[in-house]
Amino acid sequence: MSDLLRKITVNPKQCGGRPCIRGMRIRVSDVLDLFASGLSAEQILEEMPDLEADDLKAALLYASRKLNHPVLVA
Repeated sequence: MSDLLRKITVNPKQCGGRPCIRGMRIRVSDVLDLFASGLSAEQILEEMPDLEADDLKAALLYASRKLNHPVLVA
């Protein structure tokens, strides 16, 4: 699974430092937005032919890891 996370790159000089897929100008948030709009993995790959199936998995795993933190209640 950690191999998937290597597909996510962050470069302060690219896309405002937002996480991207394999150094391309395709942001993790772009992939997530496509899933949220109802597209299937197959449809996303058709729309963005530079992506691979593992890129989509990496975007989902990255988002999951970023959101998996405890919520502190005061």
